[in-house]
Amino acid sequence: MPPMTFYTAKGDDGTTGLLGEGRVPKYHDRMEAIGALDEASAALGLARAQCSAPQTSPILIEVQRDLYKLMAEVAATPENAKRFHFIDETRVKWLEQQTDELSAIVEMPKQFILPGDTLGGAALSLARAVVRRAERRVVSLFDDEEVINADLQRYLNRLSSLCFVLELLENHTAGKSTSLAKENK
Repeated sequence: MPPMTFYTAKGDDGTTGLLGEGRVPKYHDRMEAIGALDEASAALGLARAQCSAPQTSPILIEVQRDLYKLMAEVAATPENAKRFHFIDETRVKWLEQQTDELSAIVEMPKQFILPGDTLGGAALSLARAVVRRAERRVVSLFDDEEVINADLQRYLNRLSSLCFVLELLENHTAGKSTSLAKENK
């Protein structure tokens, strides 16, 4: 038996497979969305590795698991989409619940804030920006009717809000006041 390799070489022609029949160019809009979702999960993992608030890590692990399921639904061909359907109103409500619970701990800033008051907070701010890009890509697929589950875009919209609240929580946990974009004089 030949040794297992970590590569297949199937994509050497510039295409990649979907979950179902067919292949698309690696630059296809669906692949752009999946790539942005993958980057969002990686950014959340980086944030999770740097955060100190006890609430943050378990929430981010669950979100990262959700994102893998979301990526599968985006990667599924239309005839297979139902098979990979996981993100629904329940998952959106879960994000809202997490955000509401954390909002009771932190104070909403009255102005835009500057990322960087803590390492974990800065990583969450970066993750929020990447989630927003992934959201834009998924919304585009939805508008083009390449994905039909509107809960995917709602999930990503709520996730960016949760990332912002988690950033505030990280700063709060570290005893840092949040730097405002506009200096108060």
